[in-house]
Amino acid sequence: MGKSPSSRQHAGNTQSLCGALPSGRLSKLLWLWISALMATSGVGALSAADGLPKPGEIFPAKDTLNCDRDAREDAQNCLDGLRWSPGDFAVTCEMPREDQGDLLIRFPTPVPTGDGINDNVSMEWYVARDAERKPKSANCVIVVHESGRGMTVGRIFARGLNSQGLHTFLVHMPGYGVRRSAESDKPERIITGMRQAIADVRRARDAAVTLPLVKSEVVGLQGTSLGGFITSTTAGLDNGFDRVFILLAGGNLHEVVLNGKRDAAQFRQRLESIGVRGDQIRELARPVEPMRVAHRLNPSTTWLYSGQYDDVVPPACSKALAKAANLPDGHHIEMAADHYSGILYLPAVIAQIRSRMEKSPDSGASLRD
Repeated sequence: MGKSPSSRQHAGNTQSLCGALPSGRLSKLLWLWISALMATSGVGALSAADGLPKPGEIFPAKDTLNCDRDAREDAQNCLDGLRWSPGDFAVTCEMPREDQGDLLIRFPTPVPTGDGINDNVSMEWYVARDAERKPKSANCVIVVHESGRGMTVGRIFARGLNSQGLHTFLVHMPGYGVRRSAESDKPERIITGMRQAIADVRRARDAAVTLPLVKSEVVGLQGTSLGGFITSTTAGLDNGFDRVFILLAGGNLHEVVLNGKRDAAQFRQRLESIGVRGDQIRELARPVEPMRVAHRLNPSTTWLYSGQYDDVVPPACSKALAKAANLPDGHHIEMAADHYSGILYLPAVIAQIRSRMEKSPDSGASLRD
């Protein structure tokens, strides 16, 4: 991974996570922590007596999407391509899949594709609990997972934040989890799926706050890798989210696809398999490009975590997003990690997110908070 630069080498609006975690047996401690999360998440039987809905119960919801006009022509064109006509929709509770939250929440996508399985959005609800493991009223975070089929990092975030007293909702992006259908692996679904994911994540906010015990005062949004790109563009639509946390992502999506290694290279190969290359990739990525709406992010309530040695999402892409969003000091945190070893910092990142979900946007949380 190379030698970590000292904090004196960081400039501009970046901040180092070096030293935020103990050295030595770090990997072993991390996996012990993750194992503990998996073991304790969802402990305690839930019932209607706890104030929670029963499987089969339906709640009415309404879109609050409000994409105001943008003075920048390109941003306005982007918004026009992503928006939908707000309306009423139903939120349904189902039994969860094993070890996947306390309830499975379903609602219709705002931009249907005609695939009934895929168009029925799903998200795993991890219910906030008090010290006695009883469900409680609390704020919530919508979590957007990475590109891996197992959504492992997404569930770590959902469980980790939930263990600290927040309701969390892991949204299954198109083609993932119970939304996976026979059509999911078609390469042409890649970009259309990203546009649908942006709409689904924004609607997830309105679905979550209609549920019992879920407060609407502070609604957070967190996304990792592919989910981080979705998070960036979704947060740029309007002011739907009060806190935004982007991990291992950035801007200039086409540069990631064209030049990134490993996960990005696999993404590129899938596009090339249907004859999409070079400038065509740039054009396909353009409708969902975070940079087009980055200036619409609220810099005081947005945090970006990137890897100094990331070869999937090049550091230049993360820095470009931070600059376009005008992130202030302490809101772009550079981790001494690549795209995969960044997992070592998850306990510190989760602790920071929990702190920032409670504090006012202007209060700066230290790396050890």
